[in-house]
Parts: sequence; structure tokens; C-alpha cells
Amino acid sequence: MTEKELQELRYPIGYFSRPDIITDEILAEWIAQLESYPDRLQSLVSALSEEQLACPYRPDGWTVRQVIHHVADSHHNSYVRFKWGLTEDRPTIKAYEEKHWAELFDTKTGPIALSLAHLRAVHAKLVFLLKGLSREQLRRTFIHPDDGSETSLEENIGRYVWHGNHHFAHIRNLLERKGWLNEP
Repeated sequence: MTEKELQELRYPIGYFSRPDIITDEILAEWIAQLESYPDRLQSLVSALSEEQLACPYRPDGWTVRQVIHHVADSHHNSYVRFKWGLTEDRPTIKAYEEKHWAELFDTKTGPIALSLAHLRAVHAKLVFLLKGLSREQLRRTFIHPDDGSETSLEENIGRYVWHGNHHFAHIRNLLERKGWLNEP
């Protein structure tokens, strides 16, 4: 497999690109995508067998099971970051070692129903929160400790829409390549 092919498997929808101006319309679309994401993911993976869940989405990549658990873990962390950004002045968030989390036994072997339910709850809480925020609140920021970058809450909405879609594409593309995709 060429480096270009591997890169396409790693980033099937490309990298996150922040719009120059995040309009009310963009925010509404992003929030709608966050709201529908748990249903979309559940629909994609609910009929998968244990063997299919154990299949990596790319060479040396996480299994489908690990990806599902990772999305739930990551979006849980994102929810907390929103709360910090709303309640503290430019907080430095806590990073986590996602690669190490993906190697824990619950992520490698746990039932995906746990993470799908968790993701549904986290997204419901997040969407409820986001719909009640003012533009001023959405412009609040947090600092990422790895590189010192400052991210606004409104940008973070887009980042997590991208993140969910990024991993959704990992799974969907694998299912398509393997002939496992059951779509009408």
C-alpha cells in the first residue's frame, strides 16, 4: 500500500477546515449534525458481527470496535472541554492519551452498545447546552496543552462534527471495501 493510499484511509474526509466566519447558519447545521450523529452511527454499526467489529479499518489501525469506543470517549472529553470553556477564563484543558485509551480492555473487548448509549447521552446533553448558548458564550476559548493553541467553543463544535464524520467514514469505507455495507 502506498503512502498516499494510507493517507486516504487515515483521512477519508480530509482535515478539519475552520470557516473564516462561523455564521449562525453554519452553527445550526453543525449542531444538527451533532444531534443526528448517534443515530447515524448506530444505524451503520448495529448489525455488525463480532468478527466485523474486530476488523481494523486500515492496516495497523484501530478495529471498528475501538473506533466506536474512541468516538464516545473523545466526545465525552469534548463535552467537558465545553463546560470548562464556559466556566473558566481561557482554561488549559486536560489532554488524554487516546492511543493508550484505545488499548484498554474495555475499548478492545467491550460491547459497543455501552459506547453507543454513552454517545447518545453525551450528544443529547451537548446539543441541549449548545442550543442555549449566546454567540458571546460560543466565542469563549480554551487552550490545548500540547501546542498552546487557543480554540473557541464555536470552532470546537465544528471540530467535533468533523471528528465524528471522520471516524464514521473510517467505518463506512471499511464496510464498503469488504462488501458489508447494508444500505437500501
